[in-house]
Amino acid sequence: MNPYITSVLLSSLSLGTIITISSNHWFLAWIGLELNTLAIIPLMSKMHHPRATEATTKYFLTQSMASALLLFATTMNAWYTGEWTIINMQTPIPTFMLTIALMIKLAVAPFHLWLPDVIQGLNLMACLIMLTWQKLAPLALLIQISPEMNSTLITSLGALSLLIGGWGGLNQPHLRKIMAFSSIAHLGWMIIIMPYLPDLTQLNLLVYLLMTTTVFLMMMMLQTTNMNKMASSWMKNFPLFSMMMITLMSLAGLPPMSGFLPKWVILEELTKQNMISLAMFAVASTLLSLFFYLRLSYTTSLTTSPSPLNSKLMWRLKINPNLTIPSMVILSTMLLPIFPSIINLM
Repeated sequence: MNPYITSVLLSSLSLGTIITISSNHWFLAWIGLELNTLAIIPLMSKMHHPRATEATTKYFLTQSMASALLLFATTMNAWYTGEWTIINMQTPIPTFMLTIALMIKLAVAPFHLWLPDVIQGLNLMACLIMLTWQKLAPLALLIQISPEMNSTLITSLGALSLLIGGWGGLNQPHLRKIMAFSSIAHLGWMIIIMPYLPDLTQLNLLVYLLMTTTVFLMMMMLQTTNMNKMASSWMKNFPLFSMMMITLMSLAGLPPMSGFLPKWVILEELTKQNMISLAMFAVASTLLSLFFYLRLSYTTSLTTSPSPLNSKLMWRLKINPNLTIPSMVILSTMLLPIFPSIINLM
């Protein structure tokens, strides 16, 4: 793709998200979401491959349906209340429809089925944008209207996302699908705490963005998309391969790494809200995600022959250094000691 066209598309993608996050009018927020969707469509289909075309078509149809539902809900709310203000969502039916539209855009269970198929058909950079940047605008709208939403509905969808995100990745050999189900599970953590303490949702989102970006940058450098390629990646760059295993453990939420930080405070807040059963369910669902992360680490680092023949062919590949990866790895694994300072800033 022409660099100038890529620059325009990335600028439009950023502009759409910024418009949505900074707006207090539902129609302006809808325009930002549409600009964001239309900007990422060419970036998804630039591979000129049938799988990329299929993924782009699925994404476009799903997002169009969610945007139409969002516009219909906001129009109905404006009909009832006489205002287009985002924080003025006091009628139950438009609020419910709007919640469903934002959940479809975020791929929260049970509206998650489009995400793994779409992710599997894209290149790694498009997957990175899909699982990180594309979550910002819908989640910002969801946080703004969280005081008016049905807390039982939101908590139920979050708990279901925790279960589906862990269950769906158990038997996946493809790293992109594993990261898609990981995104669904992490969104579950963000959703269940949103009606009670939205600041923890923002903290979880920040840590998730750091860890997911780090993993995808490493995957792009090691040129790995499945477990077989991951198993032979130690021949290309062993230190980077070792750091990827540690980052995956942080993504799973093991202490003392950064991924444990948001889960710890979310469980503490759920306990303060006297929701012990939900906290226990969240911990049990996280064990499913921990299993497929441990399975990936075990398969790639503990079951590989010392000198597989097919790995020697990859030894001669030239890998360009990425100077952002060391700092991203540090942030993704070592934020726990400065946790009190982060809480004070929030």
